[in-house]
Amino acid sequence: MPKEIAQKKTAPKEIAPKKIAMKEITIEPITRIEGHGKISLFLDDSGNVSDAQFHVTQFRGFEKFTEGRPFSEMPSIVERICGICPISHSLASAKACDALLGVRIPAPAIKIRRLLNCGSFIESHALSFFHLSSPDLLLGFDSDPAKRNIVGLIQANPAVAKDGVRLRQIGGHIVEWLGKKRVHPAWVVPGGVNEPLTEGHKNMMLAELPEAYDIIKRTLSFFKREIEKHHEEARTFGNFPSLFLGLVNEEGNWDLTDGYLRVIDAKGKIIVDKLESYKYQDIIAEATESFSYLKSPYFKPAGYPDGIYRVGPAARLNVCSGMGTTLANEEWAEFRGLERGPILSSFHNHYARLIEILACLELVEKLLSDPEILSPHIRSFAQPNHWEGVGCVEAPRGTLIHHYKTDENGLMKWANLIVATGHNNLAMNKSVLQVARHFVDGTKITEGMLNRVEAVIRAYDPCLSCSTHALGQMPLHVELIGPGGNVVDEKKR
Repeated sequence: MPKEIAQKKTAPKEIAPKKIAMKEITIEPITRIEGHGKISLFLDDSGNVSDAQFHVTQFRGFEKFTEGRPFSEMPSIVERICGICPISHSLASAKACDALLGVRIPAPAIKIRRLLNCGSFIESHALSFFHLSSPDLLLGFDSDPAKRNIVGLIQANPAVAKDGVRLRQIGGHIVEWLGKKRVHPAWVVPGGVNEPLTEGHKNMMLAELPEAYDIIKRTLSFFKREIEKHHEEARTFGNFPSLFLGLVNEEGNWDLTDGYLRVIDAKGKIIVDKLESYKYQDIIAEATESFSYLKSPYFKPAGYPDGIYRVGPAARLNVCSGMGTTLANEEWAEFRGLERGPILSSFHNHYARLIEILACLELVEKLLSDPEILSPHIRSFAQPNHWEGVGCVEAPRGTLIHHYKTDENGLMKWANLIVATGHNNLAMNKSVLQVARHFVDGTKITEGMLNRVEAVIRAYDPCLSCSTHALGQMPLHVELIGPGGNVVDEKKR
């Protein structure tokens, strides 16, 4: 029987059983995510899903082409990895460079780095929730795909759409007013930051907080009422036992910019605690698969592929002992009350993002109320004192690790980036299979079935542009296309 491929972008809403002769369904591209990827569903002779694969089809070689560059350039170079995640990469990079310098950065610089990261989280989480996922959550997974997008959301619920735009703007203002640019500000540097916060920009940030609080409080109230409408999705979108990893502070509370690595199991037992990030290789190793450029990190003590773990919003709320802020702590307790132990369903990343926005707003208010935030003492200077350094922060999508090695002149010899999307690779593949087996009937394909397979990936909010910097084992196929559209030459590997 020849293999027939039904692509989601051209598949009708329903295919009559008598026309089904497929062995594979390809969903390409996956919509409303950052980057390029596809999903393959493999069917048996009865039309049941037997396997599924999430492919990251783009490749970017930052780990390689940074070699030979001065380490001091790294925070600015890695910002160019992504226009959505520049702050996360610059912070992780700068912390790796701090380790190369062997310096303790000034306390005011630590605080305004945290402030910057909060702005990035607010902006990114608002993008994910309001613009990428809300069309499914508010319009329905089975709604007309022509309307199930941000334009349709604006038409159906303009107040929610407007709240999303405004919340993104407020988060973006924090980034812009600190770094002088909203995208790729090149403001975080080895040893600290290159300019202090001004009193004028501090007051402008404070002036926007009341509106931001109003938006996130009503969004949380609205979303919590909506959760029951999506009970089936919550039950099947990556709902399985796994480990969880994230950063916590000295007290075990939620932390985004500093702290220790903590790992818990599916029952909530802490199995790794207070691990310094430079020791990440004690617990994390990386594997590759033939069907994706994205590496597959795993928990080393459990081996591959059994060492599956998850990072990101829900994982952070699972591993921490509390949020450390009043309002978010109340919401965190309610969130954790969804289950007796850790929240296993990745569907609840949507809920966790809203709680983290609230926590970031509270942290912004606390940081701006600290007189030291305006201090001009924002950078420590030194020559390289070490030839190896690791930096780790929480990015909106999960834990981000930058690991650098240099020569005695401070020139980059080697870099390894473990990005949140990579940490979640094994979990995303398992989630796709779980959703496909539950919703997809190979004898009667509907658009809503396939949309749910895409939607489980959106729950993780992957940033594929950030994720592929070292080559996996995916076969490489390069075509040289002439002016007339003909293939002039091609190479395969």
